[in-house]
Amino acid sequence: MEKSYCLKFIIIISIAVFIFAYSRYPPENLGCSTSTPPWCTKTHRKTNLRSTSIFDSGKPNSNHYFADTPLHPLDPLTIPEINKVRSILTGYEPFSSTFPSINSLSLDEPEKIQVVGWKTGDPFPLRRASVIAFLNGQTHLVTVDLGMGLVTDHVVNTGSGYPMLTNDDLATALQLTYSNLEFNKSILARGVDLNDLACIPPSSGWFGPDEEGKRIVKVQCFSNQDTPNFYMRPIEGLTITVDIDKKKVIKITDTGRGIPIPKATHTDYTYTTKSPFYDMDPMTNPMSMEQPKGPSFTINGHIVKWANWVFHLKPDIRAGMIISQAMIQVKDGEYRSVMYKGFASELFVPYMDPDQSWYFKSYMDAGEFGLGANAMALVELNDCPRYSYYMDGVFASANGRPIIQPNMICIFERYAGDIGWRHSEIPLMGLDIRESRPKVTLVARMAASVGNYDYIFDWEFQTDGLIRIKVGLSGMLMVKATPYENIHNISNTNDMTGTLVSENVIGVVHDHFISFHLDMDIDGANNSFAEVNLVKEETLSGQSPRKSYIKAKRKIAKTEDDAKIKLKLYDPSEFHVFNPSRISRLGNPTGYKIVPSGIAASLLDLDDPPQIRGAFTNNQV
Repeated sequence: MEKSYCLKFIIIISIAVFIFAYSRYPPENLGCSTSTPPWCTKTHRKTNLRSTSIFDSGKPNSNHYFADTPLHPLDPLTIPEINKVRSILTGYEPFSSTFPSINSLSLDEPEKIQVVGWKTGDPFPLRRASVIAFLNGQTHLVTVDLGMGLVTDHVVNTGSGYPMLTNDDLATALQLTYSNLEFNKSILARGVDLNDLACIPPSSGWFGPDEEGKRIVKVQCFSNQDTPNFYMRPIEGLTITVDIDKKKVIKITDTGRGIPIPKATHTDYTYTTKSPFYDMDPMTNPMSMEQPKGPSFTINGHIVKWANWVFHLKPDIRAGMIISQAMIQVKDGEYRSVMYKGFASELFVPYMDPDQSWYFKSYMDAGEFGLGANAMALVELNDCPRYSYYMDGVFASANGRPIIQPNMICIFERYAGDIGWRHSEIPLMGLDIRESRPKVTLVARMAASVGNYDYIFDWEFQTDGLIRIKVGLSGMLMVKATPYENIHNISNTNDMTGTLVSENVIGVVHDHFISFHLDMDIDGANNSFAEVNLVKEETLSGQSPRKSYIKAKRKIAKTEDDAKIKLKLYDPSEFHVFNPSRISRLGNPTGYKIVPSGIAASLLDLDDPPQIRGAFTNNQV
């Protein structure tokens, strides 16, 4: 019987900023060669999804092309399909009097066996929509069959947790805050003009059964006077707790009136603003990667083909982007499967400050806010290089109508002067050999601006078969205001929960844990997972001048618990996913090595409420 493993990895992302210069020219020949997997068809139809409009009518601007029909079983729901789902739900008896808030509306993907067996020209597996809706304090999980035009499954969630917050939910929290008299009095008492007020509605985390049955948002505010960078000017100690279902402010914490609002000096990051350190700014000449014959990749709908790779790429409102059916071409034109599905499944961001205005900051950036929902349009000439291809996201708003996330993903070839492979022989050998290959890769990129932070996700494919996932972190720190302007004014720096990064500003210590879901299909679904331990062996007396050496010992996981792994520096391991039924000419099973990079472990107590919710960080694999 076939079995597959979904491997999740936790990494702590380092701060990085990707800066490139480019201009965009989409490929003219969008199609597949004659040597392609069965689900890739040749076409010259351009499907560069671009739009700057967000509309409710379901009729996009005629200057832009959007697919009306899917080309692959995993293609996301189209605009007509989203409109049809809304029409079906409108006539569905439980929602006929009051239409629910739509938190998520996406493709209910067919079973893997159906997708893998599908070939171009075959009938499509049933197209179904998976809907998460919220109505009258209840979460509804609904499945809609688009072919039958009916709701085929409806479950009301009775467990813990709530669906992703919608823009309407967040707007409700802000509206209730702005109209609250006590809040306005506090703002004016702090000397802040209401016209200079900027507030954000972060989620409140989860802190025990007392919060069950409520959707709570805690609103905090800043001053944007004299700067667009309001994050650097927090109004400390003022927190408004809002029940967004009852549409009511239930608590106001106002403890920081004696803490000054940090000054706006040197906080404006906009490009048109002259830096105060302009004489120290590094000056470099413009750079650009040229492709005289255009890009080497082709895109047909959501199928990307480049060099020896082909895969399905689609935007997702929660995960941002999903890579599916990644396959690599080998001799005789055969395509062999590597990965069925890969995506970022969650980002856990706990802040380390027990203060009343900070303890609850333990965000789930994917599950609470959505990476795709917060994927802003990529900036041409800066976010992606020349000859990039741009893909939009087509999602559903809270009212169930389609919306467009323009230029959400870009695909491009990367060459940064790196070496892919090289070897030279020294003259002593009598051989004049100097061989080198440039490293050219294909990148699928998206950037999610979740509040103050911008996450840059790169899925990078190499011609040697390697897939590399990179995450960059940019944007702004979430800072805490303080009375102190210099560390010498602080009597006990050990009590600080972060570093004094500017006058009256503390950068609070926090983590970013990113979990990836990898459903590997090495030469098919019959895969096994092995932990390969590197162990020290001691030599026998007189055997060798060496006293010790290292051997690799493989342990194949029999259960899921066997594959829960805590990484240890002095107990090193490798992690292999392999297909025992596909053997090489040497008798070895085919497989891939999974290499966690930038890993970290959570140091929170296991019974600490944020860690209970983020328990997937208890293990690195």
